[in-house]
Amino acid sequence: MILVIKLGALGDFVQALGPMAAIRKQHPRERIILLTTRAYVEFAEASGCVDQVWLDSRPTFWEVGKWRSLRRWLRKSNIQRVYDLQTSDRSSFYFHLFFPGKPPLWSGIARGCSHPHANPDRDAMHTVERQNEQLTQAGVKMAGFDDPARLDLSWATADVSALGLPERFCILAPGGARHRPAKRWPAENYLDLARELAARGLAPVLVGGDDEKDTTAAIAAAVPEALDLAGKTELLQLAEVGRRAEAAVGNDSGPMHMTAAVGCRSVVLYSNESDPALCGQRGRDVTILRRPTLAELAVEEVLAALAA
Repeated sequence: MILVIKLGALGDFVQALGPMAAIRKQHPRERIILLTTRAYVEFAEASGCVDQVWLDSRPTFWEVGKWRSLRRWLRKSNIQRVYDLQTSDRSSFYFHLFFPGKPPLWSGIARGCSHPHANPDRDAMHTVERQNEQLTQAGVKMAGFDDPARLDLSWATADVSALGLPERFCILAPGGARHRPAKRWPAENYLDLARELAARGLAPVLVGGDDEKDTTAAIAAAVPEALDLAGKTELLQLAEVGRRAEAAVGNDSGPMHMTAAVGCRSVVLYSNESDPALCGQRGRDVTILRRPTLAELAVEEVLAALAA
């Protein structure tokens, strides 16, 4: 049995789809289990890259009972090989839960693992190149899966008939991590952009999670043509919405990784709070606009990028 570890966040999960597909091809007759969090279960199952999805309860340090349960589960599962695509302190610690028994073959960064990603500059690499190199060093053939722009994501679809999508629309993703407000273009700029798009015949379709609902609701209230879908789409639906959109504009966030991955023309807005050289969206038609602070980025510049 093969275990793949990928816990999140959304953008990271999307950028792990190529590696997961490569692992599936490398082990066509092995049972592949994905250890992940609840948000990605349905999406991962639809991918065909894994045979089963197991939920990680992500126990806190003091939840001793959960740690013991996780350890028992790992040790009794007959895992022969692990591909740790999370490569975090948490996922690396899981390697040591096999002690004192013999751990499985392990690709990752856990101290003492059999197939370490032996590149001291790995943290200076883009996520895509870092994972490609890690798996290549572990013997996985990445040809055909190393470029997100060439991935077949036709499986990432769902019924969106109940969403009421306009005939022509542009996705706006005005949110991002609440604890990192510097990653967000000002809400009033998104409002001005929504008005201009509507005037040009493109209905703004607003996407995001619960943290964005105040912003998206305010834009939708001010722009009658706008459709507010924040908190209303599952991941497979979000992929299909992205596939049908004429374009997408948003901050460095998970939804923009999804739109880029399905081939939607995507304009992604970056401040110095994050670095597209390390985590930038990849796809067939992606434009990155970056300013030291996003307040410096004018609406006209975003419109010009959409028109280019």
